[in-house]
Formats: sequence, structure tokens, C-alpha cells
Amino acid sequence: MTLEEAQKQVDDWIQTTGVRYFNELTNMAILTEEVGEVARLIARTYGEQSFKKSDEGKELGDELADVLWVLICLANQTGVNLTEAFAKNMSKKTQRDSERHKANPKLNS
Repeated sequence: MTLEEAQKQVDDWIQTTGVRYFNELTNMAILTEEVGEVARLIARTYGEQSFKKSDEGKELGDELADVLWVLICLANQTGVNLTEAFAKNMSKKTQRDSERHKANPKLNS
């Protein structure tokens, strides 16, 4: 699936099942909440925190998909074409960071 297809699929779902998009501020708050859920799961899976009963059954892929869903909602409702934005961002990173990471002694141990 392409980013364009994902944006269309989310928009179709919102129009047919979800009634309407939450406003941008609400979606920003939801995005923050979803990122927090990813952080919680990462801290327990790869970090030093222990799992609680309420953490059982949580899957990283599902939590990341929740983040992607809300991110796509925000892109759709603000008119951002994620395919174009991602391509532009990759170009920016490639130009800006073409030598930076190679020269970082912390990454070359």
C-alpha cells in the first residue's frame, strides 16, 4: 500500500464509518496519547520497566498503526500529501546528513 492509498483508505473510512474527522487540536492530543502508548510498550519490552496487568496483549505493530492512523488523519484534514512530503523530507535529510552520521564517532565503534 502506498501513502496515497493509505490516505484515501483512512478518508473513505472517516466518511463512511467515522462520521467526520475530529478537529486538528483533538487529533493532535490523540496523536500524543498514541505516541505515549508506543513509548510505554517500548519501555516495558526493551527498557527496564516491568509489565502491568493492563499492558498484557498490547502489540507494538498495533500501537504504531494507531500512531500512523492519527498522523494520516491530520495530513488529510490539513491538505498534506504525505507522498510528496515524505519524498521532500527524504531529499532534505539526504542532503543535510550525507556525511554527518558517517563522521559521528558514536556511531562508528
